[in-house]
Amino acid sequence: MRKGMMDKHDLLAERFEAHRAHLRAVAYRMLGSLSEADDAVQEAWIRLQQADTSAVANLGAWLTTVVARVCLDMLRRRAARREELLGAPMPDPIVTIPSAQDPEQEALLAEAVGYALLVVLDTLAPAERLAFVLHDIFAVPFDEIAQLVGRTPAAARQLASRARRRVQLEAPAADTDLRRQHAVVDAFRAAARNGDFDALLAMLDPDIVLRVAGPSARLRVARQLRGAAVVAKQALGFARLARHARPVLVNGAAGLLVAPRGRPLAVLAFTIKNELIVAIDILADPERLRRIGLPGALER
Repeated sequence: MRKGMMDKHDLLAERFEAHRAHLRAVAYRMLGSLSEADDAVQEAWIRLQQADTSAVANLGAWLTTVVARVCLDMLRRRAARREELLGAPMPDPIVTIPSAQDPEQEALLAEAVGYALLVVLDTLAPAERLAFVLHDIFAVPFDEIAQLVGRTPAAARQLASRARRRVQLEAPAADTDLRRQHAVVDAFRAAARNGDFDALLAMLDPDIVLRVAGPSARLRVARQLRGAAVVAKQALGFARLARHARPVLVNGAAGLLVAPRGRPLAVLAFTIKNELIVAIDILADPERLRRIGLPGALER
């Protein structure tokens, strides 16, 4: 009997593990936090062990719904605390080096999820974020989304539509040519290192936004600057550290890791459109970078 129970548990665990990477990808897009995404997936595993799934025809879809519901609850609790914070949230970046991604990282990056998109998603109402992520990224039908948010399918469609308009306005489609992205970022790094204000100004979109989150317990939150001249002036202050910056991928796009003597100090995510930088997001919190974890090759 005990052996039979163990076999059943092992089989359930094996089936769950087959979906773990997908579930973590869903949770990361819902939450923008790697640690909270792991917590949500773990909660789904606990609920799976307690549930009777004998009548479940599609375990992957069932688990996706469970994770989405857990994430929605977490987002609602976060929204209740949002009034205590000042500024916009700063999501966790996924930092990799080209051609060196492990399978779990590849799963997280399988669908387009630019860093600027995550920043915008963090400003949406919880139900809007759920509707957009599940439908627009993972193609979950609106009738299933409606059950999660307690609304009609038509209302769920409206939630996704509002979120989509916000995303299109604040995180427009960026250049996808990685080679060109790296060329722009390399030029930015060189101009900052050389203190070349005019060169910096020439590669920045007039309405560029710079968001910076520094080392503070309150700073999952970022201060924000806007405008090419203002951002170029700030970039000149990057000159001293620019020589310690190395090219990386941040959520699959060209970025920089600043790590003097192998100690990660900041990650810079760039959003580039028409070969101009339209957004720079900087996570300058060594403690958060340590918690997120960087591939060993990045820290040398």
